[in-house]
Amino acid sequence: MGKRLVCLVTCQWSDLTFEELCKTAHQMGYDGLELAVWGNAFDLDKAYEDDNYIEYIKDILKKYNLIVPVIATHIIGQCVSDPEDPRLNNFAPAKYANDRKAIKEWAVSSMKKAAAVAHKLGVKVISGFTGSPIWKYLYSFPQTTEDMVEAGFQEVRKDWLPIMKEFRKYGIKFALEVHPGEIAFDYYTAKRILEVMSDVPEFGLTFDPSHLIWQGVTPHLYLNDFADKVYNVHMKDAAVRLDGRSGLLGSHIDFGDLRRGWNFRSLGHGDVNFEEIIRVLNAHHYEGTLNVEWEDSGMERVSGATEACAFVRKTDFEASSIKFDDAISNTK
Repeated sequence: MGKRLVCLVTCQWSDLTFEELCKTAHQMGYDGLELAVWGNAFDLDKAYEDDNYIEYIKDILKKYNLIVPVIATHIIGQCVSDPEDPRLNNFAPAKYANDRKAIKEWAVSSMKKAAAVAHKLGVKVISGFTGSPIWKYLYSFPQTTEDMVEAGFQEVRKDWLPIMKEFRKYGIKFALEVHPGEIAFDYYTAKRILEVMSDVPEFGLTFDPSHLIWQGVTPHLYLNDFADKVYNVHMKDAAVRLDGRSGLLGSHIDFGDLRRGWNFRSLGHGDVNFEEIIRVLNAHHYEGTLNVEWEDSGMERVSGATEACAFVRKTDFEASSIKFDDAISNTK
């Protein structure tokens, strides 16, 4: 197994046009993109309907020597299983504002389109969110019953089975990014959704250590336990800096504010032990890309993401093909 390719997750760069995005990623040293299918960079509906647009995308990727191994559908998927929430108006087309039924129908349809678009692009993995009908029950007061929790997991299953059927048709895997706000946000909720979806092999995980570290979950232990269902890997860092006043729940204070108990950091500037992650990936023969999701409100993004790319290349290493003590054997 050689060293893995390094790609840029483009969710936080969707203000750029596609060519601007590709040029910037190439200049920063990346091999490819985990391509978000929204914003100025990419039009999912156009890609679904117009093969000439697909060819344009492929031509620009070739121009800048980039690949797209994964596409990202986070804001679309969030609208599938979330309850009525005015914040979804930020994700869905304006014409569906405050219409929960219409937003959900749009999201389900768009997720199915994403599978077809991935197939056109030769992409085998779609990363994203599911939403959660029970996230508001995170702290069990007023009291939350087990029946309410189980109903939430079953609702997600019901919502996503038709989407997964479309993914299966095209040979596409879905990698849920385990993340606050999703049906799976930590170790045991990830275990539970995988059990609920155990008969759906297309349904797996995106491993992102930044969402685990601040919760007290050890990322490389989590990765080792779920490695067979990890279809995508994000390289992203976070720093926990509890000062006696701050807490882990964030106090309704925006990211980047130094009063927060934790913040996302550029790679190598936080608390994630990436060497242990690489060792686990090697042990499980992970041959996918390592995708940098760059979020650091305290650092300029181009210089930060350039440094992050170099950090991943330096941190990643090949697994050994021999036992180290074979070389000192006396066997002739």
